[in-house]
Amino acid sequence: MARAMFEYTKTVLKKVSFDSVLFCKELQKAAKRLLPYEIEELRVWIQDLTKANPELNQCIIYLNV
Repeated sequence: MARAMFEYTKTVLKKVSFDSVLFCKELQKAAKRLLPYEIEELRVWIQDLTKANPELNQCIIYLNV
């Protein structure tokens, strides 16, 4: 079940990646829901995503919980 939440989170983040404010809000929610190892995986995934959308890089601070 936890893996499904991780995949769902990635799907949502992809869909809102056009708006950095929405992306940050969804990232905050994800940081509360996901397990610590999933947050690390998400951090790597976001670093790849921010290569295409550098404006999203500011949101990664929400994963430093």
